[in-house]
Amino acid sequence: MEAAKALAEIRKQINIPLIADIHFHYQLALESLKSGVDCLRLNPGNIRDREKVEAIVLEAKARQVPIRIGVNFGSLPPVGGIGVTRGLSRHKDGVNMLPKAGEASEGEYTVVDHMVQTGLWEIGILEDLDFDLIKISLKAFDIDTTVEAYKRLAKMVPYPFHLGITEAGTAKSGSIRSAIGLGMLLYEGIGDTIRVSLSDDPREEIYTGMEILKALELRKEGTTLVACPSCGRADVDVRSLANNVDELLKSIKSPIKVAVMGCEVNGPGEAKDADVGIAAGAGRAIIFRKGQKARIVDEADMLGALMEEVRKVESEMVGA
Repeated sequence: MEAAKALAEIRKQINIPLIADIHFHYQLALESLKSGVDCLRLNPGNIRDREKVEAIVLEAKARQVPIRIGVNFGSLPPVGGIGVTRGLSRHKDGVNMLPKAGEASEGEYTVVDHMVQTGLWEIGILEDLDFDLIKISLKAFDIDTTVEAYKRLAKMVPYPFHLGITEAGTAKSGSIRSAIGLGMLLYEGIGDTIRVSLSDDPREEIYTGMEILKALELRKEGTTLVACPSCGRADVDVRSLANNVDELLKSIKSPIKVAVMGCEVNGPGEAKDADVGIAAGAGRAIIFRKGQKARIVDEADMLGALMEEVRKVESEMVGA
């Protein structure tokens, strides 16, 4: 409760949306609304009393504050206990005994069914109160379960979806898992906001999310780096070169495609497809712009020369 009340002071000091993620105690949702939050996340797995949900919704409706119905595999209501508040232990919920969608016999109730039904239960309450400021998430660690749950519910309701693969893992493994799961859904046109969940610095979550969106061409901001792998043809340390360029490009906000290549085989061809490219060779490098050779520079000057060309392109984009 102390944290819920503190949101009022936090709200005064920030210029970004403030969202309260509420579990178990509906009073915290009511207090958060009074504190001026911009959105609530409610978990239908652990706030299962309809009257309490209704109390939250009425207060949110009066303030025109959206609610995210956040279904999560790790906190689903007991099987047979959606909307039931007593007599069922969440530690013996039976959820882990449910088959995945692809493993079930015909007509068998699956974990995807349970996730979707949990979401529909709370959606029904909000709709009964004529509340439509709704967004939905259906997160699981398992990619198949997550993707199938979103795809199924997307055919049933008109509301925006918040995507995520929950507890995805560390930066390396979690980024891959998130990219696959979110990418599959976004590619099919499902998803309006995303969260990458990593056991790492939260800035890594933002970086990974941005890269997913850029790879799908859903975000037109920031640079895209094309870089070849190291191989026997390379005349330079491509890995170091690519990482150095990647670091330098973080300050560039324009949607510029930059190619970093380490030999004359694929280098010129890949570089021609980029806004700016570098094909590094033994002791020197060719800088390309828009498919045209711009200049040849010594190896010691190639990073500086590359960034000069990048900034020229950025300046032209801003001027246009």
